[in-house]
Amino acid sequence: MDEVREEIDRIDRTLVDLIAERFSYVDRAWQLKVSPDEARVPWRVQQVIDKVKAHAQHRNLPPELAEALWRQMIGWFIQYEEEKLRASSAQYGPKD
Repeated sequence: MDEVREEIDRIDRTLVDLIAERFSYVDRAWQLKVSPDEARVPWRVQQVIDKVKAHAQHRNLPPELAEALWRQMIGWFIQYEEEKLRASSAQYGPKD
């Protein structure tokens, strides 16, 4: 059981590293946007979900699990972008 737990811990560290990498791109994306309204792009969210579910199914992972995880993560990232954009707009005014 110790070996299994060690492997789970290793995978958790790798997942955090990958999410941190994804976050760095989200952090860059909000800087390229003008308005908090640009953070929520439903067609893009669905595109990402569809790709993740297809890849999950290919890897024998329940697509519903992948969708639930990604929807939670994407929702958090959208909220983060909206907050950053609102703060940026309040501090500097609209971007040119």
